[in-house]
Amino acid sequence: MVACQGLSKVFRDFWMRPRARAVDTLTFEIGAHEVFGLLGPNGSGKSTTIKLILGLLRPTHGRISVFGKPPTDVAVKKRIGYLPEESYLYPFLNARETLDYYAKLFELDRAVRKRRVDELLDMVGLAGAQFRPVREYSKGMQRRIGIAQALINDPDLLILDEPTTGLDPIGTRQIKDLIIQLGRRGKTVLLSSHLLADVEDCVDRMIILYGGRARAEGTCGSLLDMAGVTSIEADALDDATLAEVDRVIRARSGGEKAVRRVSHPRQRLEDLFLDIVEKARAERLETSGAQAGGVTAAFLSGGPEGERLIESLVSDREETPAAPEAIGDAPRGPAPEEDVIGTLLHPAQDPPPPPEAPPAPMSTAEVDLSVVDSLIDKPRDRGEGQR
Repeated sequence: MVACQGLSKVFRDFWMRPRARAVDTLTFEIGAHEVFGLLGPNGSGKSTTIKLILGLLRPTHGRISVFGKPPTDVAVKKRIGYLPEESYLYPFLNARETLDYYAKLFELDRAVRKRRVDELLDMVGLAGAQFRPVREYSKGMQRRIGIAQALINDPDLLILDEPTTGLDPIGTRQIKDLIIQLGRRGKTVLLSSHLLADVEDCVDRMIILYGGRARAEGTCGSLLDMAGVTSIEADALDDATLAEVDRVIRARSGGEKAVRRVSHPRQRLEDLFLDIVEKARAERLETSGAQAGGVTAAFLSGGPEGERLIESLVSDREETPAAPEAIGDAPRGPAPEEDVIGTLLHPAQDPPPPPEAPPAPMSTAEVDLSVVDSLIDKPRDRGEGQR
């Protein structure tokens, strides 16, 4: 479904000097019907990789193919659903209008649009608030409508960037179950998230990035299984040595309790993730991202200035009284162009104003004096200008 080979992306400054290497010789593949996890700290190249796959950025080096075609192919876009890290929605539209708008972009007919909008609104739990403007939604509600718009075209490849940001635990659980169900239905999902526990529960394979490079890749079992440790699962009993556990349990419970399963325990994904990052930092690898954890700013969709502008325009339109011709049955007047043409062809019948009296003729003496004065002043002016 997606193949990246030797992928690199270098951002340059005004003088075309390398400023930041966001992705560095990255190679991986995403198979069909697979839920793939893309992990890494801030600035490790996750969002840049997603934009390269979507065709929003062009790689500096390397190759990308999506469905066997270049990501810039327009035909590929119809088969992709994308949820960005921030759901940039139109604040003056409600949930139903938002989903209907995105469905029209995919040229879905009216019956299909209505059915999918109803199903998605019910799935994300916004059926009761579907007629409220999006600007009145909370962060979690905006995230839900963003997930719905990513699914409106029934995509073959679903790209989710931080899908559970702002959601409550119930919404987070629903989204995780949805991702699992989509994987079982044969959808291909690319999941990028900072909540490692959510990724661990959903993905089939994953890749961990640091400094734009792949530091680890594989299935959850191959990356998280601890082969050097053996665990015993029993009924409310602590671990003990394998040789003594079975005999002790059977003796103390009268044979009612016994060892059920022996397997290799797995470390948590958070532990593996932090260990990889610490090793990369210890090796002093270059990265354009953050070096230490901190508070991440929560971005809100739709700028406040834009919302105030839209509200002011709407309020002005509501307060402006309608023209008299639009209210009653009074006949409408001609258009401005018609008025001008009619005036030119049929001038008004009002009598024209009386002509102004002509100015009195100048006497000969006055004329002679003016001519003499002009003849005297002009040479004087030219002389003063030359001096």
